[in-house]
Amino acid sequence: MAQIDAFFKLMHDQGASDLHLVTGQQPILRIQGELTRVKYKELENDGLKAMLYEIAPEDKVKVFEETGDVDFAYEIPGLARYRANFFQQKYGVAAVFREIPSDILTCEMLGLPPIVRKLASLPRGLILVTGPTGSGKSTTLAAIVDEANRTRKDHILTVEDPIEFVHNSQEAVVNHREVGLHTRSFSAALKGALREDPDIILVGEMRDLETIALAIEASATGHLVFGTLHTTSAAKTVDRVIEVFPVNQQAQIRNTLADGLRAVVAQNLFKRIDKKGRCAALEIMIAIPAIRNLIRESKTFQIPSAMQTGKKYGMQTLDDSILELLNKKWVSADDAYAKCNNKDMFRPYLKNPPTDFTDV
Repeated sequence: MAQIDAFFKLMHDQGASDLHLVTGQQPILRIQGELTRVKYKELENDGLKAMLYEIAPEDKVKVFEETGDVDFAYEIPGLARYRANFFQQKYGVAAVFREIPSDILTCEMLGLPPIVRKLASLPRGLILVTGPTGSGKSTTLAAIVDEANRTRKDHILTVEDPIEFVHNSQEAVVNHREVGLHTRSFSAALKGALREDPDIILVGEMRDLETIALAIEASATGHLVFGTLHTTSAAKTVDRVIEVFPVNQQAQIRNTLADGLRAVVAQNLFKRIDKKGRCAALEIMIAIPAIRNLIRESKTFQIPSAMQTGKKYGMQTLDDSILELLNKKWVSADDAYAKCNNKDMFRPYLKNPPTDFTDV
């Protein structure tokens, strides 16, 4: 057993999502979204480096020594998988680990709306799950892929950096590819994917123009493509995808995206006040003809209004989802106000409404 495994067990027992190990500081856990220091000695650079190198593959250590940061996955059988990131900082080495549960939660267990579960049955198109770092994108995406794995006789191909949730083949055949280990890059894997007879392709992160272009192309050629972006709303997600391209290509991409996009799920996590744990507020945009026309005509600013009138299709705005959690008394008014889009909508729920200096 590696020395660091004791921290992972503590992390698991405490229900922490992340573990921070930083030279010159005590170990830190992120529990329900908040950082908490562990009662332990301050970590020294040499000791921490030895602890980290004990679990890192030799090739990853080499990359870290050459570049100053590296990502990989580490697994403790029977406990969990961990997404690891090592980086150099002013006072020495540091690392952050995100726990990835061994058991994949289903859409029902996560309490996702029925329309999200239905996304797994679509024959083709592009589905984007978005949100800030640590908002539960990977967990939601894993639940949707799990639904497809249990119900479809198809080939599911995932491209990730590193591999997070591991899906064992059920009705579907699942192949996982890790960037840097099984393929050179996301774009290289996507080029190869089109020759590997996939029905469903999961792109762990759509980071650059080439990857985004290939994902859109794959969705336009009869594949169901899932991807993630770090955007906070459905409208901003559409804008982000289009703005990656040069100006002279954006009109064409608008048309291609309007044809291929099927849904955007934008989410944010909240600390629950009624019990221990966290819950997600979801914005759901379904690409009905009205939404497609707004994308084509460069009127994405009207998408929130179209979502309000499209509730019968399963659409909902982030603010409506937050309001539902607030009315259930699952989240605090302060937290709801901090993460909502329409501040005026939530100000009446606050005892002491703050003055936002950016609006003055």
